[in-house]
Amino acid sequence: MTRRALLKSAVVAGATPAALWLGQSGAQASATYDVAVCEQYHNQIQIYSSSAAWSTPKWMWSPGGGGWSNLSDVKFRNTASFGEVALVAASGGNVGMVNKAASGTQGTGSLLWEATPGSNPHAIERIPNIGAIVTASSGGYLHVYGPTAVSDPSTLALVQTINYAGAHGLWWDDIHSRLWAIGQNRATSYAVSGTYRSTRLVSGVDVSIGSHLGHSLDASYSNSSILLASHSSAVVAINKTTHAVSTVHANSSVKSFSQHTSGESFWVQATGSTYHGDTRNWVNPHVQFFDAGGAKSFTRGLSYGAEFYKARLHSVNFH
Repeated sequence: MTRRALLKSAVVAGATPAALWLGQSGAQASATYDVAVCEQYHNQIQIYSSSAAWSTPKWMWSPGGGGWSNLSDVKFRNTASFGEVALVAASGGNVGMVNKAASGTQGTGSLLWEATPGSNPHAIERIPNIGAIVTASSGGYLHVYGPTAVSDPSTLALVQTINYAGAHGLWWDDIHSRLWAIGQNRATSYAVSGTYRSTRLVSGVDVSIGSHLGHSLDASYSNSSILLASHSSAVVAINKTTHAVSTVHANSSVKSFSQHTSGESFWVQATGSTYHGDTRNWVNPHVQFFDAGGAKSFTRGLSYGAEFYKARLHSVNFH
């Protein structure tokens, strides 16, 4: 069975999903793609190539501290007015949209919009065509921001707050036009009604992930029928149509998991770091990569030390 076929199928009762998925191959990566990381030691969003040692980033955003401390999420999306933008969230309390083409990547001068939802923001997503923004705070909230002008992010304002225990991850499913969230014991698929300041998340459909805290949501760029999710005990695939949940990795503490079109993938698994002089158990100094067969292939880190919280394929596509 191919890796793609395994991700499409439900886990066979009694099987060991991680062993099946990991395979035996030790081959090195064959594809080249860019990886965006939330690096908390220097509190920067950085982009590196998968195929070379990480030294000088290809792009970087460094917002400082305060409400922008502990960067916790980044996604890249296309806009008609500004081209590619970076959507960022920080556990310090802030979320925002960065003009990726702006010359200044230090500080917050390149922000097109920012807000302070507070309660430990962990994820951010943009709904295409209507320009609305949704954020997830682990304190238990989804916040929806609607604009008065799709082309002007500065017009975004809070229009809806939904109680959502353990809110950690968000992803837009552009195939079914649904906004997915993940938190305590569940992932939820929402329809979106209205436009501009009338934008609302409605008709939520829950998918059980067991008694676990959901953490991240991401696309599988090799299989558009599923979303990849991590929770406190495993990495799972959620079928967007049937809502079947299949185990991909039976490993705990995976903060993010991404998959390239080649089938190669990578994760950040929290093992802890002491770069700050204390034990920060939610980060890892390395990103672990897997080959297309699922075997551990290589790691990437920084010579000066890193505290990676999330790593995601640098792509503007939802998939």
